[in-house]
Amino acid sequence: MFPNHSLLLREMTVEDIPQVMNIDRQSFDVPWSETSYRYEIRNTSYSYMVVLEYRRHRPIPRWQRWLNLTPVPERRIVGYGGMWFIQGEAHISTIAVHPRARGRGWGEVLLAAMVQRGVSLGATEVGLEVRVTNATAQNLYRKWGFQIADVKKGYYRNNGEDAYDMRLAVIRPAVQALAESRWNALTVDHNLVDQYTHNQP
Repeated sequence: MFPNHSLLLREMTVEDIPQVMNIDRQSFDVPWSETSYRYEIRNTSYSYMVVLEYRRHRPIPRWQRWLNLTPVPERRIVGYGGMWFIQGEAHISTIAVHPRARGRGWGEVLLAAMVQRGVSLGATEVGLEVRVTNATAQNLYRKWGFQIADVKKGYYRNNGEDAYDMRLAVIRPAVQALAESRWNALTVDHNLVDQYTHNQP
């Protein structure tokens, strides 16, 4: 009756911050502070923070099934992202998956979710920055149709590395149709419960 596991996409809450910061610290040389996360969650009208939660459902004993009790899932956050929507642009501010959870396509789920949220908000384009040396992330973004629009010199303050400014013109109907098709496939492939992409404030 219940799948063994599922993924849940939902808005980030203040209670999620410790788990999110743990992933952040393992993913980036310059992680965000707790204050930054609290500000993004509570004090802006343009920030749309998301977490990807892994849920495993343990079988319940037969006697509990007789009482019509539902299993309580084990939950843990395996990835997160942040998006700003300002003047028609959905700008992806951060995205990361826990190191032990990488290689499963969950980073693409987060990227796709933020693209879909941007479209639902009426964005004309989606933008992001990525290190010029991060070929893995660039390949994912190109898969979704992002193209390099500019190079931002010395963008990363920890080592002065340049960043590519990559953009996706989601105003184009063909781009929206392709994104929707890929999103639908991801929701099926990952047994995904979506409480984020069309969750309007």
